[in-house]
Amino acid sequence: MATQYEMVKVFTQQLELCGVKPHETLIVLSEGDIRKDYAEATLLAAREMGVSCFQLNLPLRETRSIKSMTGRTGIAGNLPAIEALKKADIVIDFMGMLFSHEQNEICATGTRVCFIREPFDILCRNMPNKDLRRRVEWGEKLLKEAKVMRITSDVGTDVTYELGDYPVMTQYGYTDTPGRWDHMGTGQVLTNGNDGHVNGVVVLQAGDIVNGFKRYLESEVRLTIKDGFITDIEGPGMDAALIRKYIESYNDPRAYAISHIGWGLLDSAPWYHNIITRTKDQEIGTSSLSYYGNVLFSTGPNTELGGKNDTACHMDMPMRDCSLSLDGVPIVEKGKVVVPEMVA
Repeated sequence: MATQYEMVKVFTQQLELCGVKPHETLIVLSEGDIRKDYAEATLLAAREMGVSCFQLNLPLRETRSIKSMTGRTGIAGNLPAIEALKKADIVIDFMGMLFSHEQNEICATGTRVCFIREPFDILCRNMPNKDLRRRVEWGEKLLKEAKVMRITSDVGTDVTYELGDYPVMTQYGYTDTPGRWDHMGTGQVLTNGNDGHVNGVVVLQAGDIVNGFKRYLESEVRLTIKDGFITDIEGPGMDAALIRKYIESYNDPRAYAISHIGWGLLDSAPWYHNIITRTKDQEIGTSSLSYYGNVLFSTGPNTELGGKNDTACHMDMPMRDCSLSLDGVPIVEKGKVVVPEMVA
């Protein structure tokens, strides 16, 4: 159990990375008593830095599950809360606004948002740094210039994303520029394929991760993709049935849409993290999503990058041992980052 002193020290470092200045206004956004210790430590850190700060705490929602949370926030329809957040220079979000229209609206005013939810030992291990930012922003440059992304693997993945209609998102764990969102403990670069222009086959293999399930696959799952949607899910084991039934349960055709795609650059996050951690059930899963050399294949909503699909069914599936190229230029080869400027 971390002490308050340890938390204040880490969150002070985080606020410094976020460029928080004494003349700025910082709001801690929280829900019920979730991460109450983080909220208190952040307010103490901000106060010691001379920052104007206060906490906006929302009542705990009656229903909190993956199926009711993705893109759905405790501030939906709460105009006074939304207006207050718009007036802040930075919001430290312990509630979780990702994929929500409210977050997009708040960031559009120039407010920067930093989401923090992972257990403290994970935050410390994956503490952001400027070299990670440099490597992620190098990937951003390459991805912005690319027109086609192709992903292949020895087990049969061969899928092509046409690019250019959506912006590139970077995550290196902190935000110091107006209107930018980031997630402490991450390290990745991603975008969306053009609507209707993702085609091919994705073969998930044993050892790939279904982040929402917090588990490694034990059998092969073959996903057929046509014009940006999954049209078939098959495989010899239980994993294919689990994924198929889970998506079906939303009764929403948009749940089959292909969402963001990118690769992980967080060298402090091991692929086997879920095996050695004791806090798996308390995590969002930044280690799984960002581990170095993974190709992050996702389905469902695309609102985080300005799209219109706000389905509640979001699945992140980090894949190992894949190769990813941009306009024919290798970026990741069989799970290894091969661009020298991005090598950790």
